[in-house]
Amino acid sequence: MTRSMEHFKVAIIGAGFAGLGTAIRLRQQGEESFVVLERAAEVGGVWRDNTYPGCACDVQSHLYSFSFAPNPDWSRRYSPQVEIWQYLRGCVERFDIRKYLRFGQELQQAAWDGETQRWRLRTSQGELTADILVLGAGALSEPSTPRLPGLESFQGKTFHSARWDHAYDLAGKRVAVIGTGASAIQFIPHIQPRVTKLHLFQRTPPWVVPCLDGAIGPGTRGLLRSSRLARAALRAQLFVTRELFALPFLRPALAGLVRLLALHFLKRSVPDKALRLKLTPPYQFGCKRILLSDDYFPALNQSNVEVITEGIKEVRAHSIVTSDGTERAIEVLIFGTGFEVRELPVARRVNGRDGRTLAQVWGPSPRAHLGTTVAGFPNLFVLQGPNTGLGHTSVIIMIESQIDHLLSALKYMRAHGLAAVEPLKEAEDAFVANVDGKMRRTVWLAGGCRSWYLDSTGRNFTLWPGFTFSFRSRVQNFDPSEYRCETQLKATAQGSGTAAARATHGA
Repeated sequence: MTRSMEHFKVAIIGAGFAGLGTAIRLRQQGEESFVVLERAAEVGGVWRDNTYPGCACDVQSHLYSFSFAPNPDWSRRYSPQVEIWQYLRGCVERFDIRKYLRFGQELQQAAWDGETQRWRLRTSQGELTADILVLGAGALSEPSTPRLPGLESFQGKTFHSARWDHAYDLAGKRVAVIGTGASAIQFIPHIQPRVTKLHLFQRTPPWVVPCLDGAIGPGTRGLLRSSRLARAALRAQLFVTRELFALPFLRPALAGLVRLLALHFLKRSVPDKALRLKLTPPYQFGCKRILLSDDYFPALNQSNVEVITEGIKEVRAHSIVTSDGTERAIEVLIFGTGFEVRELPVARRVNGRDGRTLAQVWGPSPRAHLGTTVAGFPNLFVLQGPNTGLGHTSVIIMIESQIDHLLSALKYMRAHGLAAVEPLKEAEDAFVANVDGKMRRTVWLAGGCRSWYLDSTGRNFTLWPGFTFSFRSRVQNFDPSEYRCETQLKATAQGSGTAAARATHGA
């Protein structure tokens, strides 16, 4: 006798903040028929995988955490990676969702079946079906490594910051670091004192502002532990402060004022004029990602550090040659070059109503209705989708808003006996046009620089051009007039389970 395929109401891909948050909120709403598929052996996503020295969040932890799961025991304002990972694992136990987690199950393909109005999922450990598919894998999952001439001939040690080799001892080594992004400015101060020489290959200097990190004392932690009001007040204060940080991005004229503060910080931190010139960005403040650090500039001041602005011409067996002909002997090559963000990796594995993949539908410029649902892909919810990233505050706020949209949609579907919902193409186009219109006034487009925020067409497909409260007010509630809604009548009598008749309605 053939075993029937396992079926769930909701299948969630990924067990980071997005996936776990969805699972917790589903259970809080009384939903038990769901599963979380995670390709790794533990939860945590980016906070599980990135273990490089100095790894930490650049948003204060009392805001970079679930609103429904406060943690009064953060040790620092900006908590390190290990604490954030512990927090996520603690949420699993706190909300008793481990039984819904399946590890070592990588999604290979998800295809919408129009006859059964279900998603058919093939994973590395078998097949299953689900009414609703939630993509919570996130974009920061596949490390990006530049194609350097001769890299394959290098005979030293090589690794990416997202795959840090802790077994390899850097002490006394000549190290080359490629990239000056968010990861690099965190690990460089930690490895600089241990290495003999650190060659930092910088293509474009980032704008860096002080982090003002510090330990949270036992008295404050005790107060937060005992007082819900204190926790709420702190989170509210952080929320308002960080929302104000959006203003220089949304109003380029204000960015010029903050630029003066950043230049003052650079001048105060780097006495050497020649080095300071190398570290001064030639583009408008905010055009690329703003980085926070108290110890990056001091590390670059040290005698064993060289900042190199010439391009890399060639990598040889034991050295790197730059465009000016200079050859530098190195033993270790570390890439701090970020992630493949221009295409959500899982998008190549999700097939919609017409059989095309999400990647094919998106082409060079990903777009989604409310950054969450996509025309042609019924019952698909993309968390941290197009235009839901932020440059100023906690992305967890955006994720929770999207989860609320999912829960609101499920509630509406149950109340009206719906089998599927799919955003109308005109609703999606209107939302995207509105986002693009607002984006034109921001520093990300008006600032005159190229960044990983932009796709190959020059469109900013990653960030939300506004405040988080405006996103939340627009997204959290499901509006059926913006969706194609399908009911389903099951076959009677012998009941094969296929659709006998359907009715659709929508604006």
